[in-house]
Amino acid sequence: MLSGQLVGSLFSMAGRVCVSWGSARSGAIGPVEAAIRAKLEQALNPEVLELRNESGGHAVPPGSETHFRVAVVSSRFEGLSPLQRHRLVHAALSDELAGPVHALAIQARTPAQWRENPQLDTSPPCLGGSKKTRGTP
Repeated sequence: MLSGQLVGSLFSMAGRVCVSWGSARSGAIGPVEAAIRAKLEQALNPEVLELRNESGGHAVPPGSETHFRVAVVSSRFEGLSPLQRHRLVHAALSDELAGPVHALAIQARTPAQWRENPQLDTSPPCLGGSKKTRGTP
């Protein structure tokens, strides 16, 4: 079962499921999102890869590719702690995390864990950074 409103692309490759939500749910997939997808597929051979560009919900220009949420389901995560799983994802995306990507929410699960809960989490609304938390306009 796929979570959220599916706007974008759904691919099935050799029994794997890949989902993309384009920038601001427009269906358009930009170069950063495409690079993230390709690198995670190459590094982790995921059974499920759900990638959501959440930049439109943040204080960035339209069409930005700065905030992402990803669910990666891979047998490579078997026996690894959540920290070790995140490190694998970070290693695969080191160039993107050093440059255009400001935030990456990661759900790294084994196939058995995904079967128990096949949902891509949702992020809370952006409060506009420190301006809202410090009480300044």
